[in-house]
Amino acid sequence: MIVRKEVEIGGKIYSIETGRFAKQSNGAVMVRYADTMVLVTAVATEEAKEDQDFFPLQVEYREKTSAAGKFPGGYIKREGRPSEKEILSSRLIDRPIRPLFPKDFKNETQVIAFVFSHDGENDADVLAAVGASAALTISDIPFDGPAAEVRVGRVNGQFVINPTIQQIKESDVELVVAGTSDSIMMVEGESKEISEVELLEALKFAHEAIKKLIQLQIDLRNEAGKPKRETKVVQVNEELKKDVYDLAFEKFKAIVHSVLAKEERSAKNKELAEYVKTSLVEKYPEQEKAIGEILHDLEKELMRTRILTEGIRLDGRDTKQIRPITIELGLLPRTHGSSLFTRGETQSLTTVTLGTKNDEQIIDGLADEYSKKFMLHYNFPPFSVGEVGKMSGVGRREIGHGNLAERALKVLMPSEETFPYTVRVNSDILESNGSSSMATVCAGSLGLMDAGVPLQKPCAGIAMGLVKEGDQFAILSDILGNEDHLGDMDFKVAGTVDGITAFQMDIKIKGISFEIMEKALAQAKDGRFHILGIMSEAIKSPRESLSPLAPRLITMKVDQDQIGLIIGPGGKTIQGMQRLFGVDINIDDDGTINIASPNKENATKCKEYIRKMTATPEVGEVYDGIITKIMDFGAFVEILPGKEGLLHISQIDNKRVNKVTDYYKEGDKVTVKLIKIENGKFSLSRKELLKENGKETQITEEK
Repeated sequence: MIVRKEVEIGGKIYSIETGRFAKQSNGAVMVRYADTMVLVTAVATEEAKEDQDFFPLQVEYREKTSAAGKFPGGYIKREGRPSEKEILSSRLIDRPIRPLFPKDFKNETQVIAFVFSHDGENDADVLAAVGASAALTISDIPFDGPAAEVRVGRVNGQFVINPTIQQIKESDVELVVAGTSDSIMMVEGESKEISEVELLEALKFAHEAIKKLIQLQIDLRNEAGKPKRETKVVQVNEELKKDVYDLAFEKFKAIVHSVLAKEERSAKNKELAEYVKTSLVEKYPEQEKAIGEILHDLEKELMRTRILTEGIRLDGRDTKQIRPITIELGLLPRTHGSSLFTRGETQSLTTVTLGTKNDEQIIDGLADEYSKKFMLHYNFPPFSVGEVGKMSGVGRREIGHGNLAERALKVLMPSEETFPYTVRVNSDILESNGSSSMATVCAGSLGLMDAGVPLQKPCAGIAMGLVKEGDQFAILSDILGNEDHLGDMDFKVAGTVDGITAFQMDIKIKGISFEIMEKALAQAKDGRFHILGIMSEAIKSPRESLSPLAPRLITMKVDQDQIGLIIGPGGKTIQGMQRLFGVDINIDDDGTINIASPNKENATKCKEYIRKMTATPEVGEVYDGIITKIMDFGAFVEILPGKEGLLHISQIDNKRVNKVTDYYKEGDKVTVKLIKIENGKFSLSRKELLKENGKETQITEEK
């Protein structure tokens, strides 16, 4: 039975259909918005693996280029590994649905979204997130939804739900918001320095549309939903729990109340766990895993209780304090810019590289191909947390964190007209204990200024945490790794003194209120200002000059009909200039020319050469030319690159000239005046200049 429900969202019909596609999955829906369609399926195994102690949720989002009537780019005409866009979209689906599965549900679960139609205007990522919730809601898989997700833009001061790709380009804010009918669950986006008040307004605007999409899913479930399967609730052995608490409570409380470095705390926890397990091994054989889970919950309980009752955290800070920060600039002698930003036990060593148009990143997908001039790459090696791990490429977390930091900084980058460089920021996390992505924002801002990039303003980021029990809650500034793991929220906010540029919020509970959001944003602002103050002590503004190792770029513009002249037949002219001046030349379709060279003087000479090449000769103008050919009747002179005129024998001197070779040979330089243009031919005179100078004798010229 095919069931279809629809509602109007943002002036367009938003529909969810089930019963037509992928009927062997536990739940499947086709979501359509305008002419963009995405199929989302949800499947879970019948049983969890034995001793499975985590929830194995896998979310995959794939864009089929056929959806936009395109072939995949590259040599192989078949979709390959997921692109960065697909990975980021998968994260947008995963993060809001993950907290809505029951705690004891451990069955392997897979959500797959395929984009089958793309209209070139409406992005499928937020549709896929709604589809994931809908597929789970109507399935027999335990799921405490539904949830919904929308994108918000602001064009000409007006908020827009699910803006088109063109509207996003015109917008000063772009955020993706997910939530339930009564709370917000996830936020991610960027903005051009909007205020905390404006961000809250955008969230409230989004929530109204979210509630409509949740009702749409409820209507679909009422007509097509399956009964939910039972979740096996893991029963806690109360006697074991009491024995563990008797042995560990006071000892663990002492550890939680001690100010310890990350490694020391880990060692103390491990030592206590070994003590408890050894003490109870005879009474509870083969219960090491259960004992470990009880100890984990005990640490969580003690940490959260202390924060809520005393306002004191694991490292002794109160809820608003920021850890000590140190900054070092220019550490790496051969990079174009570098910074080492350390906040507590989190450290980013960031480098900045300046390049030319040849270094731009080409992005191909469902939308039109485009290039990126600013890139930020984030790396999280295993040694940063004192572990051994595989170095098998960039993971989803690294791509997500890098994208967030890139969003925070890119809105502050100078325009291409004023700074034509391609810029790559590379953040290597050398230590991590909380919010390495926000450390990357700070280090990236500092590194860009160290490189002399005219960043509009310094930018800093901070991660906020939350501990909530009932109606009681505490917001934590600059959270530790344990506070992220044992807490309820990770809310990252980046920006300048004038506003927010990027944000991301994930929660582990089933949503938070606007009251908590408002307080978290206000506290994040205070923390951001504190960090910006410390950064300004290290460097107040971008350095006045670029690194001597950076390429020198000069930009100029010519008429579009002159591009062919500069390139020349088969590219010979432009290649010749590149060899002659030792430069790289790139020409855009609009006539913008970028000249790059390690030597600024060479780039300047090349620019002057192109200027002369594209200049239009004018009668009456004087030119310094080079003799290219000697004839009996005169000499041909190149007055501008690629433009020759005739210096007739009668125009060489005031007196009679018998032989041209008495005056010149090929390669000699000569100053001439253009006296006539006829049928595209240029007539030159040296005699006119001699008369103007009042001289009756030959002037000396370089030979």
